[in-house]
Parts: sequence; C-alpha cells; structure tokens
Amino acid sequence: MAQIAQPSVQSLLIEMQVNGTPLSTGTAFVVQAASGPHLLTNRHNVTGRRQDTGAPLSPTGGIPTHLVVVHNRKGSLSQWVLKSEPLYAGAAPRWHEHPTLGAAVDFVALSLTDLVDVDLFPYDAGNPGPNIFVGPADPVSVIGFPFGVAAGGAFGVWATGFLASEPDVDFNNLPIQLVDCRTRQGQSGSPVIAYRSGGMLAMVGGGATAFTGPVWRFIGIYSGRISGESDLGLVWKASAIQQLVATL
Repeated sequence: MAQIAQPSVQSLLIEMQVNGTPLSTGTAFVVQAASGPHLLTNRHNVTGRRQDTGAPLSPTGGIPTHLVVVHNRKGSLSQWVLKSEPLYAGAAPRWHEHPTLGAAVDFVALSLTDLVDVDLFPYDAGNPGPNIFVGPADPVSVIGFPFGVAAGGAFGVWATGFLASEPDVDFNNLPIQLVDCRTRQGQSGSPVIAYRSGGMLAMVGGGATAFTGPVWRFIGIYSGRISGESDLGLVWKASAIQQLVATL
C-alpha cells in the first residue's frame, strides 16, 4: 500500500447529522460479517446520547438520523467518497448491539447500504493479528479524528499512549481495558492497535519472533475518557466485538 500504513486508511471519519444538519464528528471502521460489511462505531455516536445518563450530547438537543461516512475511493488511494447511511428504518434503529450486554456496551454495528465506488479495508476481530505480547505500559495507538481533524486528506491521526490495565482483567465488570493516552472529542469509535515496526518481538506465552516489517494487533474500540480530568480512556475489547460480529 505505497508508503501509507494500512491502519491510516482503516479509520473512517464520520459526521453525525440530523436531517442533513451536522451535529458532531467521530470515528468508525469496517468489519466483515457473514451478512456483509458493517460499520463499527460507538453507541453514543449513533444515539446522540450519553451512555451514563441518556442526556443528548449536542447542545442543540439534536439526535442523529444519518451518518455520513468518508470512505476510501475504489482503486484510488488518497481519494475519498462520502456516503450517507440512515440510522433508522422507519422508527426502528438499524444498528446492532452486543448480543448479551446490549445497551450497556458502547459500540454498535451498522450495515453498510451504499458501497458504490468504495474500497473497504476491514478489521477482523476474530483474527486480530500476530499474537504479540501487549501488557501494561506497552505502547498502543488510537487512530481517529480528534475534533474532526485528519492527518492530511482523510487519513487517521495516530494518538499513541500506553496500555494502562491488565488485558485479561475486565474494568468495571465489562469487557473493557484502559489506555493512558491524550485523546479528545472526535476519537470516539477509533480502532485501537498495538503497532510495531518489526524486529524481534515478545509473543504471548513466552518466546520471541522476528518480523521483517510492520505488524499490528487489533486491541479494540475506543469510547472516551473515564473523566474529563483524566487521560485514562476506555477500550472495548476485540473479543467483545467478535461476539457481536458473530451474530450479524
């Protein structure tokens, strides 16, 4: 893929709109399910409401009716095409929630309806990448669009911090791990990966493997900070995403 790292194009800028009026921006990415490609993003992006209180996120009180997705243009890396996806079929939400935890989980999957002239670069939560060891204090990257800003064109911005909790332990009894990373509004829905440029890397279970080029492991989806006063962020685990994708 030329000199562009693939994760830079896998993150997609989205704009939440209510009947054509912009409300806010966020981040999403694509996963491939048995029923076809779906967009993964945070639940609060599509509901337009806080996860904890249900209060509208927009100061206007507006609730989104559509997502505008900035997709990669087919066969033309570094070009993009905008597609609008409805969030409702009549009064019924079109998005799918976690099969057992439902609305308690802050990510959803939305079936993509318009892929004309679009190239997809999906993540595979069931096969997240080489089983490199990623533990507390190891670097991870949140790749998205802070304040709607892209890293040139519509390439994702890489915000890099550190894993801040044990990956095998759930935070607040939910499939969440923590990251210590300076993230901001607009990065909600970003994929979180452990990206390594190559060389000798420690593997899960012990031992090490030499890689001749860049490798990355999909960790999960970012959904915001634990507090406006903290740089600790919430990452829903890849295993939970796979549980949802398996139902689609």
